[in-house]
Amino acid sequence: MDFDHIRDVEALSGVALRTRREFLRNTSVIGAGLGFALVAQPTFAQVIQTDFTGIKAGEEIIKDGDTELYAYVARPTSNTDKLPIVILASEIFGVHEHIADVARRFAKLGYLAIAPEFFTRAGDPTELGTMADIMSQIVAKTPDKQVMGDIEIALKWAGQHGGDLGRVGITGFCWGGRITWLACANIPQIRAGVAWYGRLVGEKSENFPAHPVDLAAQIKAPVLGLYGGKDTGIGLDTVEQMKAALAAAKGNKAAAASKFEIYPDAPHAFHADYRATYQPGPAKDGWAKCVEWFKQNGI
Repeated sequence: MDFDHIRDVEALSGVALRTRREFLRNTSVIGAGLGFALVAQPTFAQVIQTDFTGIKAGEEIIKDGDTELYAYVARPTSNTDKLPIVILASEIFGVHEHIADVARRFAKLGYLAIAPEFFTRAGDPTELGTMADIMSQIVAKTPDKQVMGDIEIALKWAGQHGGDLGRVGITGFCWGGRITWLACANIPQIRAGVAWYGRLVGEKSENFPAHPVDLAAQIKAPVLGLYGGKDTGIGLDTVEQMKAALAAAKGNKAAAASKFEIYPDAPHAFHADYRATYQPGPAKDGWAKCVEWFKQNGI
C-alpha cells in the first residue's frame, strides 16, 4: 500500500493544515485498498460496507472565520425537512473509512451525520507507525478546548445546511468516547450522547484540564456509556468512579439519566468492525441501544 504523497502544506493563522488531497485519502473506498489506519492492523474480511443508496455522503471543508475544518458528511436525499444532527467523534486514527461508514449508517436512518477531522492542525495519524506515536504527536497536541470549538463550528454549519439545532446528538469511539462525555458537559445544544469505551479518568494538563469524572456535575445532556468488561485499557473501576460522580451530582437531571451498558466479554474497540477486537454481538446490541437512546431523548 503506497502512502507516498507530494505534500502541499498551507498555513492558516500560522498553523500547518493537512491538504484536502490528504483528507480524501483517509476516506478512500475499501475497494481501492485504502481508507484505514494501518497501525490498527485492519481485518478487511469482516468490514461492514454501507452503500450510498438514498443518501449523499462525502467530504466537506467547513469554514468559520480563520478556521477550516475538514469533515465527512452524510445525509438522506429524500428528506427535505430539517434533519436531526449527529456529530461523530473518531478514534485516535482520525476520520477514516470506518468512521465514514458509521456516518452513512446514520444517514440511512434520517440523520445529518458530521464527522469532523479534529486532528487536522496536529497532523495525519495515518502517517505514523505506532499508537504511541499518534498519542504523543497528534492526540497530545489536540487540546480539549479546540475540539469543543470545532464541534460548535460543525453545529453552526449544520444549522445553515439543513440541520435541526433543536435535535443534536453526539457519539464517539475510544478517544471520541471521552470527547462525547466532555461535549455533553460543555455544549448546550447537545441533547444526548453515546460514548463507546471512552476514557473517564486521567492525568490533567494544560491541554486536558478535566476528564469526564471531573465534569459529572456539569453534564447538560444524558450520556449512554457502552463499555467492555475485558477492556484492558479502561478498567471497570473507572466506570464505577464515573457512576459515583454522576450519582453525587444532586439535582442534575442529565447526570441522573446517564447510564452504562457493560458487555462482560467484550474488549476495547468491540464496535470497530475493521479490527480484530470486533465483537458482532455487543457491536450490534450497542448500535441498537445507541439509536434508541437518541430517539428517547428527542433527537
